[in-house]
Amino acid sequence: MARKTESQAATTPHIADSHDLIRVHGARENNLKDVSIEIPKRRLTVFTGVSGSGKSSLVFDTIAAESQRLINETYSAFVQGFMPTLARPEVDVLDGLTTAISVDQSRMGADPRSTVGTATDANAMLRILFSRLGKPHIGPPSAYSFNVASVSAQGGLTVDRGSEKTKTEKVTFNRTGGMCTRCEGRGTVTDIDLAQLFDDSKSLNEDPFTIPTYTGDGWVVRVIRESGFFDPDKPIRKYTKKERHDFLYREPVKVKINGVNLTYEGLIPKLQKSMLSKDPEAMQPHIRAFVERAVTFAVCPECDGTRLTEGARSSKIEGISIADACAMEIRDLADWARALDEPSVAPLLTALQHTLDSFVEIGLGYLALDRPAGTLSGGEAQRVKMIRHLGSSLTDVTYVFDEPTAGLHPHDIQRMNDLLLRLRDKGNTVLVVEHKPEMIAIADHVVDLGPGAGVAGGAVCYEGTLEGLRASGTVTGRHLDDRATVKESVRKPTGALEIRGATANNLQGVDVDIPLGVLTVITGVAGSGKSSLVHGSVPLDAGVVSVDQSPIKGSRRSNPATYTGLLDPIRKAFAKVNGVKPALFSANSEGACPTCNGAGVVYTDLGMMAGVSTTCEDCDGKRFDASVLEYRLGGRDISEVLGMSVTDAEEFFRSGEAHTPAAHKILERLVDVGLGYLTIGQPLTTLSGGERQRLKLATHMGDKGGVYVLDEPTTGLHLADVEQLLGLLDRLVDAGKSVIVVEHHQAVMAHADWIIDLGPGAGHDGGRIVFEGTPADLVAARSTLTGEHLADYVGA
Repeated sequence: MARKTESQAATTPHIADSHDLIRVHGARENNLKDVSIEIPKRRLTVFTGVSGSGKSSLVFDTIAAESQRLINETYSAFVQGFMPTLARPEVDVLDGLTTAISVDQSRMGADPRSTVGTATDANAMLRILFSRLGKPHIGPPSAYSFNVASVSAQGGLTVDRGSEKTKTEKVTFNRTGGMCTRCEGRGTVTDIDLAQLFDDSKSLNEDPFTIPTYTGDGWVVRVIRESGFFDPDKPIRKYTKKERHDFLYREPVKVKINGVNLTYEGLIPKLQKSMLSKDPEAMQPHIRAFVERAVTFAVCPECDGTRLTEGARSSKIEGISIADACAMEIRDLADWARALDEPSVAPLLTALQHTLDSFVEIGLGYLALDRPAGTLSGGEAQRVKMIRHLGSSLTDVTYVFDEPTAGLHPHDIQRMNDLLLRLRDKGNTVLVVEHKPEMIAIADHVVDLGPGAGVAGGAVCYEGTLEGLRASGTVTGRHLDDRATVKESVRKPTGALEIRGATANNLQGVDVDIPLGVLTVITGVAGSGKSSLVHGSVPLDAGVVSVDQSPIKGSRRSNPATYTGLLDPIRKAFAKVNGVKPALFSANSEGACPTCNGAGVVYTDLGMMAGVSTTCEDCDGKRFDASVLEYRLGGRDISEVLGMSVTDAEEFFRSGEAHTPAAHKILERLVDVGLGYLTIGQPLTTLSGGERQRLKLATHMGDKGGVYVLDEPTTGLHLADVEQLLGLLDRLVDAGKSVIVVEHHQAVMAHADWIIDLGPGAGHDGGRIVFEGTPADLVAARSTLTGEHLADYVGA
């Protein structure tokens, strides 16, 4: 009897092993419509669906966010006060969660002192290594850090010992840092091009300034003109030495103009405070363009761009300084570290080699540790974040990835697939938001959201295996096996953009003619030099409109209407019809509800706990004062207009009383890029990465320029959305524009009129043109990695 009981116990699964599902019931975050789903643990699950269908809302904003919130609650209230406060997602039940590690596509901070080395702790290990082995020895690890300045101080220190008498002790303090004093660890020094600020042949009365907002009748110029320091009719170039100093560098001083006390300050410090000290991404586009034009960056002459003091550069290990080590390609640095045989620092060398080998394994061996973190693409930044997880011994963890194939050539996708499968095989749950068929193909479980985007999405259309998805009839299922065909006839170029001797980053003296008047695709493996060629070598005077991958930053108050400039013509139209000021129709200005200050909600800060937001009772979430909502245009008030979808608004402003050509033009561009479903007043914080990229594209489509440069516009786009993007690119070219696209997507390559392929490898193995010609020629030759993958894609 005892033996029988033992036998039964052996075959009956333990109750602890029954928790093999993550259960989500009633998820309503953003556009999710009461989504209920069960996700298998220790499997690879891919979430797909058109851009804006709710994938990130389910995976990142619901599952990962709740896991992180629950972990944070295990810390003391004191520690939680230093952590980001997370609200519980809008969901009825979340069961079976494990610790979630999110690896999203957000670009790394553009702080000039942040590099690949500092972001991955590789620099920290190198600093310790050089402080132990470097000859001559110059000090502790901080002596090799370009983020630490040297400090010395001495003086009296007063110590109050309670009941004892107060005593003054003499104290000296020294700290050796590695920061270059000239550039303060940035590697570059800035200079302002005075020719971009004013025309020195003119006098102050002749409106000489070319700075935005510095207009002849404005207060800023009046203060300069009537300060009494200059003759307003004298050309600037004829100023005396003192007058020129007062004009450019004078310290703030009080002046009286028309009986009003005002402050006069030199032009350079005034600009540095008002414009140059701000985050460029937070500036209005015309001010950002001015700053980029007026400020020049040069390599620091003292440290030669290494950011380090002479002492830090003089200390070497086997002839290599820490500056030399950080400038090497990581795969070369890994070989150098492997060759060091020093038992005294063996654990440190092992850890350093593991980190450097992880870079190589993940396909980033071509980077250098001194590469500024802000210059990495979204895909590179995501893979850098993955490095610390590759060798981790943790199991039963939920890894959440946002399009890990972004920025990857088809040749590199297989390597990424292998890494994700390795994480799964260690016993982890891997959740991936992805559009690429190559990654959907390796999934154990597929969840397809949709059927549309925005309010038309937010539901689970299919859940199951890959074979079932193909037969399901959903948008993803229908497009999963789509294969583009190579163009039979291509457009003829109308000219060429000549690039000669390009040496930016890893380019090896490239000479190339980029054809104009056609759709040109520049491709090649990650790190082959594509962005260096386009962004670093195309002449700025060529009338180029560049749409790069930098993210849109937006607060809860920013929305598509404010970002695209759509709100200005709408406000003016309301003001004109109603005979009032345009400022009344801005929720950030005079028309704002006084209770919630135009936010629509009232936020209550609860310290270390998540703040609570409640809909404003006075305006009922409409954001405007009740008196403003009495004014109407075409039968609608301003809150109703901001609540319309782009498609509805485009129709509304097309004709009738609300006919507003300026607004209609912007809305047409939003429809063209496939954002017709967005609400024009919804916060930018609720938009997906793909939606933000297309919003940016729509904004730049209004720029005047003959050459459009797009950096991976298919990022975040579903297979079905790519067709719409190709139609948009065709319309741009047919309208007489030249379109240059940096892209890996085979459908875009097949659709091109001309392809320029860089390679053959990454880093110092790349930087050369390996093919120029039509897609058909590339497929026929199959002479490059791109050619082989494109030929397989089109079935040649």
